Amino acid sequence: MKKVILAYSGGLDTSCCVVWLKEQGFKVITYTADLGQGINFAQLKKKAKDCGVSKAYVQGLKDKFLKHFVFPTLRAGAIYEAKYPLATALGRPLIAEGLVEIAHKEGAGYIAHGCTGKGNDQVRIEVSVAALDKKIKTIAPLREWDLKTREEEIKYAKKHQIQVSATKKSPYSTDLNLWGRSIECGVLENPYHEPPEEIYELTENPLKCPNKATYVTIEFAEGVPVKLNGKAQGAVALISKLNKIAGACGVGRIDMVENRLVGIKSREIYEAPAAIVLYLAHRELEDLVLDRETAQFKRIVAEKYSQLVYNGLWHTSLKSALDKFVQVTQKNVTGVVKMKLYKGSCVCVGRKSPFSLYKKELATYEKGDKFDASAASGFIKIWGLPYNS
Repeated sequence: MKKVILAYSGGLDTSCCVVWLKEQGFKVITYTADLGQGINFAQLKKKAKDCGVSKAYVQGLKDKFLKHFVFPTLRAGAIYEAKYPLATALGRPLIAEGLVEIAHKEGAGYIAHGCTGKGNDQVRIEVSVAALDKKIKTIAPLREWDLKTREEEIKYAKKHQIQVSATKKSPYSTDLNLWGRSIECGVLENPYHEPPEEIYELTENPLKCPNKATYVTIEFAEGVPVKLNGKAQGAVALISKLNKIAGACGVGRIDMVENRLVGIKSREIYEAPAAIVLYLAHRELEDLVLDRETAQFKRIVAEKYSQLVYNGLWHTSLKSALDKFVQVTQKNVTGVVKMKLYKGSCVCVGRKSPFSLYKKELATYEKGDKFDASAASGFIKIWGLPYNS
């Protein structure tokens, strides 16, 4: 019997995929990567077994996810279309690596996923799998079966006695990892409809947040966050704690209409408390320590980097090349940044670094000013020569 490794979340789509793949004559083995979903994985494995899978794998990858996928992207400053911190997008190439690993272990010639035919994740997983092992074939049930709507999937699940959380009343599709949470479907498909408060889980309603600001300090070492409020933290602990602190202040809500890789626009809601704080803090520290030309060019690189991640091109030579550039730029991105969190807002109120390029004696308008203002006249004449002919 042919073996297939299914990327399994336990949600509506992948639960239906198990039954459908079995109907197509496959021996189904599920694979789940623990990226910080905060779910009971013992129950997840039991659910997979109840659906009829032969084996159910769960890999704990939270630390690897942060250190090898999230932090490199943070150092690059990559935010897709200036809003999305790429939480779901960053998880997909790592999941693809796990799928290929288990396929090799089990001698399976196929992998499968529960991504839709109009989404980005199908591209991210399939392109990554092909880059890692071009001999493995991919099956995408949602592109092949006759179930056209989520309502039809819910009926299919009930028919086959599959327990799912999605209902006609609450049809939201979500994805969660340590770096953020995405929410789509239902009333959110109307871009003029304000998101109902019920969809949020990681962030408090800003209107209900404390009337007093919360301050956090983040210490970076070569672009990587290593301390929170003066205390050294491992990657998982730091992100988990910062998610709670910032989420309690209403920080991290994102409502955007984004350009999907497949050519359509999609209204997406994201929650990313820690990610938003860290991206802003990291940018502020870079502004302090990077020279003008490097800082300005790095923003061009950041935009391209975000597109590569979003478009499923993690395992490519261009992305590796950009990583080398980013690594050089982060040599002096070491220091402490103080952030002020208040009712959904997040602003930098202080930054310091042993590699600071800021010189008070040059910037000040008070006593101690050492800037040679007399040199400005000649500089202006030379600078303006191309425009005075």
